Amino acid sequence: MKISVFGLGYVGCVSAACLAGQGHRVVGVDVNPVKIDLITQGNAPVVEERIGELTADVVASGALRATTDVAEAVADSEISLICVGTPSAPNGSLSTVYLERVAEEIGEALAKKSERHTVVFRSTMLPGTCLDLLVPILEKASGRTAGVDFGVAVNPEFLREGTSVRDFFDPPKTVIGEIDEASGDAVAALYDGLPGPVFRVPIPVAEMTKYADNSFHGLKIGFANELGSICRALGLDSHEVIEVFLADTKLNISPAYLKPGFAFGGSCLPKDLRGLVYAAHRADVSVPILSHVLASNDEHLQRAFDLVARTGKRKVGLFGLSFKPGTDDLRESPLVELAEKLLGKGFDLKIYDANVSLSRLMGANREYIEGRLPHLGQLLAGTVEEVMDHAEVLLVGTKDPDVLAALPHGRAIVDLVRLPDAATRRLEEGYAGLAW
Repeated sequence: MKISVFGLGYVGCVSAACLAGQGHRVVGVDVNPVKIDLITQGNAPVVEERIGELTADVVASGALRATTDVAEAVADSEISLICVGTPSAPNGSLSTVYLERVAEEIGEALAKKSERHTVVFRSTMLPGTCLDLLVPILEKASGRTAGVDFGVAVNPEFLREGTSVRDFFDPPKTVIGEIDEASGDAVAALYDGLPGPVFRVPIPVAEMTKYADNSFHGLKIGFANELGSICRALGLDSHEVIEVFLADTKLNISPAYLKPGFAFGGSCLPKDLRGLVYAAHRADVSVPILSHVLASNDEHLQRAFDLVARTGKRKVGLFGLSFKPGTDDLRESPLVELAEKLLGKGFDLKIYDANVSLSRLMGANREYIEGRLPHLGQLLAGTVEEVMDHAEVLLVGTKDPDVLAALPHGRAIVDLVRLPDAATRRLEEGYAGLAW
């Protein structure tokens, strides 16, 4: 098939490369010319397992190209995947400004096209956004009727940063919200041959599935971290307790996300929890558990800060900054929030993250970090040893093998990830595990 992908962040970049890898002809579209140039040169605009090699291969073969020209991309494709961002406003409401802009531009391009075209939204959005907001924009700009003259579908993604290429080819499920059967057929053809069940549902149901998943993921993480903190206060090893809990696969559902660790973050879970709670409040629906998941997460981050403060030491070395190992995504990373809190309280901080380079950060990722840690370039260290030489207390937020190999014994260490030898380190003076 001939496909255009709008928005070349994590979801769009991975979707475009993977679809091209399946033999489709794909054109990526983005307003950022830097991303266009990177893909044109065969380079992925994000750090992600396998994405670099895959992008180079599909660009070299001619299966993937990139452009800033919306009209040309729509004219040269039969289906468009919309993967632009839907960031949170300060009150938790969903920003649809990028979705609205792209919908209008695609609608204008559809007005000049005679063949049927299917518009597929992969961006996370609350139920009602597609049919009540975006479809009217498409119809007004094109002068045509959705479900008759052009197709519309919602196809939420279930890609985890760090393993998103693997997740694309081995999805837990495929969800297709369709305005009509022909629209659903077009989307289903994209994933023909991939494993996992396929759900073809009404568009609002498809919109809600991503919120259901991410809200539950956030809930599970908060539950495990609170349990771990209680275990630590009682002198118990929380991971021994959780192993017993996870043995019950009939009632306890799944082990995913259910090991005590550091706070959750990233561009999905916090935003989607805020969005769902905001929608519930607007509908006068009380959701006390969901309303307190983020508060619980903030408390867990505060516990990490308190462990550092209790050491009485002022020079801190932080290992890890991105919200998830193997990526350079800093948006709503709890490690960024922790670094910001430490700096605000006057701690002298040095940071090492092998995947984070200030010169490579771009788009929303760069804007976010410039707003939170404007002097990041001065804080980043080039080597593990530079942080070791600086720090009086080591704050470990990554399982980078180079970091683990260099961690000494007998130094003040605050462990946010449960080090492989945490069971023995717990007996050492100076070591503090966050929830074990």
